[in-house]
Amino acid sequence: MPTSVPKAIGWFLAALLLAGAVFLVNLVWFRPFSLDLFFEKVFIEEALAKPELLTEIGIAEQFGYRRHNAHLDDLSIAKTEADAARLRQRLADLNAYDGRSQTPSQKLSTRVLAWFLESRVEGEPFRFHDYPVEQLWGVQNQTPDFLINAHAITDRRGAEDYLSRLGEVGRKFDQVIEGLEKRQQIGVIPPRFVIERVLAGMRDFAGKPAAENPLYTHFASRLAALDELAPADRAALLTRCAQALDGGVVPAYRRLIAFFEQQLPRSTTDDGVWKLPDGDAYYRHLLREQTSTRMTPQEVHDLGLAEVARIEAEMKAILLAQAELRPQESVAQALARLAREPRFLYPDNDDGRRAALADYSAMLREQLERSKALFGRLPAAQIEVRRVPEFKDKTAPGAYYNPPAMDGTRPGVFFANLRDMAETPKFGMRTLAIHEGVPGHHFQIAIAQELQGVPTFRKVLPFTAYMEGWALYTEWLGKDMGLYANDPYGDLGRLQAEMFRAVRLVVDTGIHFKRWPRERAIAYMVEKTGLAESGVIAEIERYIVDPGQACAYKIGMLRIQAARARAEQALGARFDAQALKDFHDMLLAGGALPLEVLDEQVDAWITQRRQGL
Repeated sequence: MPTSVPKAIGWFLAALLLAGAVFLVNLVWFRPFSLDLFFEKVFIEEALAKPELLTEIGIAEQFGYRRHNAHLDDLSIAKTEADAARLRQRLADLNAYDGRSQTPSQKLSTRVLAWFLESRVEGEPFRFHDYPVEQLWGVQNQTPDFLINAHAITDRRGAEDYLSRLGEVGRKFDQVIEGLEKRQQIGVIPPRFVIERVLAGMRDFAGKPAAENPLYTHFASRLAALDELAPADRAALLTRCAQALDGGVVPAYRRLIAFFEQQLPRSTTDDGVWKLPDGDAYYRHLLREQTSTRMTPQEVHDLGLAEVARIEAEMKAILLAQAELRPQESVAQALARLAREPRFLYPDNDDGRRAALADYSAMLREQLERSKALFGRLPAAQIEVRRVPEFKDKTAPGAYYNPPAMDGTRPGVFFANLRDMAETPKFGMRTLAIHEGVPGHHFQIAIAQELQGVPTFRKVLPFTAYMEGWALYTEWLGKDMGLYANDPYGDLGRLQAEMFRAVRLVVDTGIHFKRWPRERAIAYMVEKTGLAESGVIAEIERYIVDPGQACAYKIGMLRIQAARARAEQALGARFDAQALKDFHDMLLAGGALPLEVLDEQVDAWITQRRQGL
């Protein structure tokens, strides 16, 4: 072989290495040459900065990357400031790309990412206005919930990572305390009832012996399923878990407890965010972020009042048709009475809870089968029903959904709160199974995760009005599925759930815009929905610590219904059964979208169908 040939090969390899180095430097330190690479860079930066998020979505493990599974999130003030600066820079980077050369898919991705980043940048003045420790999704609840329900222990390394994460709870909680002190300095203090709730919950959690702590019992149950472990190794791991709880986790909770014990005398019974610095502007921002519209608080409040009146009339008609409305009885009073009748209740014991979970599972199977008539695409991911963990059920909402892992190792889970079976009348269960399960959150979120040919951020980015609006729309879609055809009480339960979401528009704006006290909001919701007061209290307290979020459901539903109505009117007879399938598939094909962007996508789809494309 001539000497020039190996020399040429050497130069070629060197050139490749240099090109690779230039590519990596550009990708990591500068704005990437490729827009598609930029999209992935934004997602990877965000995911790597949040190891708990990376565990929850379960994508890195597909490529053998597991380092994040040994760590908890960094919640320091310095990290918060760095995140804000990074998002500002990424928005500037995104705006520097030439939109004229982008494909339609890239233009949609650019539009979605720009909306998300702009919203975050607009919210920068309020990044210390939230309550990191609160009774529902606060760090004191979410940390053990994450370790129990998201962290996988399928081998020895998973067990070691679990112990490593237990060892970081103290650092994480100290960072939370640092942020709480800053919030206190600027006048951001939770309402008194929030502090009282979290103190009670944390004292209960920290007061258990290590062997009775749910973090220990969960770890023990996972280790018992690992055949690879010898009994001595299993015992040693459990000893280390107990040591981590007694030496790190419990002391961290006690430091949080001490902080709130000193803060309690500073708290007030004013519940709305109007009391915070520039609170009215903060609430307007939250409504914009949560609803992805430009509706004012007054417009949202007025819409809620109108929807309450409409839905109340529909419920009254069903009650009269079933001879269930007694003289001098309001609609809500009739619903409350029905919810107490034994024919609509499970026993408030373990047998009753098992029966409810079995019935939920049967509903999901039936709904999945009936969905085939209205959807061309079904998610590949499975779904399960589980009870809300008992350590958090007293302050948790009535139900919620946890997405599946993207690597297929964890199914989607519909969590039902069974703390009090009197809160679970049978006529409301179908609607809940639709909303949290099929074809509600499970269809939308799982299908988004399974999309091909779109940037990863489009698979996971949340837009509340779209996601919750879709789930509420599918409750209404249950009529198209024939689920209420022979079940007027089930339809009554559907309307009660819709009333619940309409009332939210009134009480959320009432608390945070019109300065209602908590008691007035509770009384209004009980008066209009007929729901048990215990459940209503938990809901109202949720709206107080998560302002604006509850308004997204009804606004999103109405916007999706309006989009379907536009399509039906524009296409006329061409909007047949197949067109409805295509319409639903189109709504789910882009992942979660801001409502403004969703409207654009719907209008483009209508134009294409009218042109026969």
